[in-house]
Amino acid sequence: RRKYLFGRTEVIENTLNPEFVRKFILDYFFEERQNLRFDLRMEKPMAGIPGKKCGNIIVKAEEMGNCRESVMMQFCGNKLDKKDFFGKSDPFLVFYRSNEDGTFTICHKTEVVKNTLNPVWQAFKIPVRALCNGDYDRTIKIECYDWERDGSHDFIGEFTTSYRELSRGQSQFNVYEVSVCVFTCVHASSVPFYIWLCCSIIVPCYYCPIIYHYCTCFPGNPAQPTSLHYMSPYQMNAYAMALKAVGEIIQDYDSDKMFPALGFGAKLPPDGRVSHEFALNGNPQNPYCAGIDGVMEAYYQSLKSVCLYGPTNFSPVINHVARYAASVNDGSQYFVLLIITDGVISDMAQTKESIVNASCLPMSIIIVGVGPAEFDAMIELDGDEVRISSRGRYAERDIVQFVPFRDYIDRTGNHILSMARLAKDVLAEIPDQFLSYMRTRGIKPLPTPPPYTPPGSPGME
Repeated sequence: RRKYLFGRTEVIENTLNPEFVRKFILDYFFEERQNLRFDLRMEKPMAGIPGKKCGNIIVKAEEMGNCRESVMMQFCGNKLDKKDFFGKSDPFLVFYRSNEDGTFTICHKTEVVKNTLNPVWQAFKIPVRALCNGDYDRTIKIECYDWERDGSHDFIGEFTTSYRELSRGQSQFNVYEVSVCVFTCVHASSVPFYIWLCCSIIVPCYYCPIIYHYCTCFPGNPAQPTSLHYMSPYQMNAYAMALKAVGEIIQDYDSDKMFPALGFGAKLPPDGRVSHEFALNGNPQNPYCAGIDGVMEAYYQSLKSVCLYGPTNFSPVINHVARYAASVNDGSQYFVLLIITDGVISDMAQTKESIVNASCLPMSIIIVGVGPAEFDAMIELDGDEVRISSRGRYAERDIVQFVPFRDYIDRTGNHILSMARLAKDVLAEIPDQFLSYMRTRGIKPLPTPPPYTPPGSPGME
């Protein structure tokens, strides 16, 4: 794929531990893999040692709030500490916003005011979203340094506040003592701000892992080229492409990347017992596979050990995942079941009942149809046009997404493009299904760091 330069940070001189102020806003898409590359460059290149580790780049990201304000602020200092042997200090301020995990990220630096202990920094405008992500009570940390040409700036002091406190402007509430230093916010007023496109990081904001189940049915002889499971030495079959396309996206939302993978519609060794719910890795006590690569390996190995056999029943595997989902009702986990099928289904009535029962549980079902068959039954299970029902009961919410793989196959034979198109559409409904469950159950995201409490407030020691 072509690479595009999205942006550059500012240049920071004379330091091996830079903290860049400039931030970048990207649109986030749950259903796509968005690869980012970070290049670190020097203004004056130096010859490095090939293969030698040159340090780490730490990247932090947070879902942006929808705040449209900006604030104009100005600070001054009084009787700052004298750090230079000859002359006075050269002070500047560094502003940090608190993150959801309690850490801090730099968001602004003032200019350096030379040779003074009573600096008045220039007024500056900053988006409230950059300062506190629209949370008026989120802690803001401000540090003061004495500037040094070699980058080893001397620490003078620090204090914490909040945007709510700063917005009061010049008053007794905005005088902050730091050692023998006094800082004053002399001006802070909000002004209208333009709208930024905000990303929508849906799953991580609830901090719950998505448990991903793979299920695939087994029609035809995989040794024959006419089988949808045929293992060609030159390319993946449709089942493998669907597994890899969806799995590589959603595996990043699972904490341990261990996925149970099941098959249905086969005779199992050694006695030829027909099963509609068996572990692809051959271990019914522990059907989990390590990552998408582990699932792919289990799938390929199962094709060599089982005998494909009908009929095709969906309800056993849906009920299998539903049993796990029913044990979690606090929003700490959400389950996604991927079913890959040729479209033939033998237990339609039981499957509809299983889906209706599962619609009140923290789970979603993705069905990918492979091959040339008609998928009328799958379209009915999708329920986009008519809400699925069973025995007079309607599904509480839409939890099924169906797509036929053939609609996404690239005509030029580009399988990577085909897989990307499939993953984008097949995962498109998961965020809304996830949120609909959380909202109907009144489950809130995990709390952000405690709000800032001004010194001297009741309850402060």
